Amino acid sequence: MTTHPVITSGKLLVAEPFMIDPYFRRAVVLLCEHNEEGSVGFILNKKTEMKVTDLIPTFPEIDAEIFYGGPVQTDTLHYVHNVGTMLEDSIKLTDGVYWGGDFESLQFLITSGLIEPHNIRFFVGYSGWSAGQLDEEMETGSWVTADMHANYLFKTKPDGLWSEVMYNKGNRFEIIADIPEHVSLN
Repeated sequence: MTTHPVITSGKLLVAEPFMIDPYFRRAVVLLCEHNEEGSVGFILNKKTEMKVTDLIPTFPEIDAEIFYGGPVQTDTLHYVHNVGTMLEDSIKLTDGVYWGGDFESLQFLITSGLIEPHNIRFFVGYSGWSAGQLDEEMETGSWVTADMHANYLFKTKPDGLWSEVMYNKGNRFEIIADIPEHVSLN
């Protein structure tokens, strides 16, 4: 039995380069919850063309894009931010990265100008795994784990995130980071 890195909330799951699942091809997933009941996370690098007000017309105006968090419950809206406990009921995932928080407080903070687009990332849907499923996927080599850095969420361009995270892991992952997404079969 191979051992794999400990999976905890606040870590990244990075799809191995040849994953063919269309939902997770070249995906970088921020793991927000991992326990014996299952796991929840959000794909950080798959933009949609939507804004929050497209989904919730009464939401305060904020020029923040919505990302595709995953294939589960795509009629739900989630958010990850860097304003910490200023947004009550949020959960710290790692330094400078918090998940969720009180929705009414979120709207107030946006209206007040205390949360701006560079402070928050919205997701429609999420990535979920049932009990033991993620451990099985780790055993089969579907995912590589990496440490989460707030810059990945708030500073890195989404289309370069997968390569950047792989490169930052060093060693053999630097080579993997340069593999083109669509390798020719010539």
